Amino acid sequence: MPLTGVLRLGRPSDIWFKPALSVVASVAPPNLLLLALGRLDLAMYTMAGSLCALYAHNCPYAARARTLALVILGMTGGLAAALTTASLTTDTAVLVAVGAVLAAAQKALCDATRIGPPGNVVLAFISSAALFAPQTLAQVPGHLAWALAAGAWAWLVGMAPGLLRPHGPERRATAHALNAAAAHAATLGTGEHQARTRAAAAAAVQAAWQTLTATGPRSAATRRALEALLVRAEVALAAPADADPRQMRRWARELCGTGPVPHAADLPGTADELLGVDIELAEPRTPLLRRLGGQTPIAVRTALGCALAGYASLALGVGRPYWALVTAAALYQANVTLTWSRGVQRVVGNLIGVLVFAAVAPLAHLSQAVLVLLCLAFNFGAEALIGRNYWLGTVCVTPMALLITEFAHVQDPGRLVTQRVVDTLVGALAGFVAAVAVTNRRAGDRVEHALRAAERAREHAARLLAGPAPAPAGLESARRALAAALAALRAATDAAAGEWWQRALPHERVVLAEQAGHRTLAATARRLGLGRGPDPVARTTEEPRP
Repeated sequence: MPLTGVLRLGRPSDIWFKPALSVVASVAPPNLLLLALGRLDLAMYTMAGSLCALYAHNCPYAARARTLALVILGMTGGLAAALTTASLTTDTAVLVAVGAVLAAAQKALCDATRIGPPGNVVLAFISSAALFAPQTLAQVPGHLAWALAAGAWAWLVGMAPGLLRPHGPERRATAHALNAAAAHAATLGTGEHQARTRAAAAAAVQAAWQTLTATGPRSAATRRALEALLVRAEVALAAPADADPRQMRRWARELCGTGPVPHAADLPGTADELLGVDIELAEPRTPLLRRLGGQTPIAVRTALGCALAGYASLALGVGRPYWALVTAAALYQANVTLTWSRGVQRVVGNLIGVLVFAAVAPLAHLSQAVLVLLCLAFNFGAEALIGRNYWLGTVCVTPMALLITEFAHVQDPGRLVTQRVVDTLVGALAGFVAAVAVTNRRAGDRVEHALRAAERAREHAARLLAGPAPAPAGLESARRALAAALAALRAATDAAAGEWWQRALPHERVVLAEQAGHRTLAATARRLGLGRGPDPVARTTEEPRP
């Protein structure tokens, strides 16, 4: 349960302004329309659709269209379940139970599908709040229609940048991978920081491949040019001493600009590398049900923690138990250690946020127009700041959530502040207790599986290397499979290291497997002729290497 560094601010995301501007563009028109109609009491339902614009900003536009549509349907489905339940019963114990089940389902689905930020938190916020909104069954279809209409507008907002920069997400992901690989190559594979830079580069390369493979068929020349650059990042990861960090950084700068994609396809061996990519893309993906099965411990934690938080809030007589429920739902990360860190961030951010709300509440009470504008400002601030640290973003999320409760009618700020503080503390405590109580024994099993997979991948690559004349495409496919297996092994080991009450992890075997695997990666890169020699596409202005 570390405290050091939990609140430290990081660097802002390269695209911090995109989700911030998108959410403002998505939320503003529906809210201003409701303001003109004098029906701000319906804003909760339009917000359900509008907040879908927060998702899929790292996805290529073809994948973003599908992802946003699924998020809107998922949001509407959760809202429909919550509103229907609210219309059928006013029993708060039943409402809390339904909210806990919905939160667990949303957490499992978001993690299994790797939907990305903001994950399940926004879905849980909307569905939990809707459970406690007075409702009749006849009103449900109309409220869902508002949510779907706002969701359709959010879809258009999310897709609009593709008209100007159709390959922006792929270019950014590839540039990030090149910069991370260059940072690792600069260590020459030695020194005290090489393990950290290697892990960061491997994660960036894997994320970039996931972005590229989400675009669908590999027909566009831009897609293939980006893949060729990404293979260069992989080669630098395997053989850092043979890579050129300056060239990779130059490529990354060009990708972040508006010019054409730099072409690395003329480099020796690139055709064989991309053929290896074709072979890997032909492999079937893991079925969704199997991925959901791996989320069982986290889903149980979420259900138990949300239920405990909601019932504890009810026992204390707090009027909005869904705030405690959402606080618990927001905590759960890959392991107990990360869950603790998120809990500290959530509590600190919420406590500062209620002070911000207390300061702006008199201004918000001047008129409903000011209330709407303040909510838009906090929407922008939350997305602009949350990338630096979660607690900093929640400083804006908290007053925004409190202001939303005043769309229907003005409320006592002191009472809202008190309820939010109590629910935050109750939700964080109950959520962490559930995380400790529900142990994730599968984390150790995943390390064993990942270790065996990495060992098999290394043995396969080594057998190909030992052959007299291995097929370049087959060797490249084996190299990429080994790189992916090593990245999965590191991720599984880091996740398991943050759990408690489990058998000892095979740390020594993991270290030996990683060392042997990276040596094999370097050998395959050199066998393919990728790791040495000058770069034919290097610009004439390139600085000489030391």
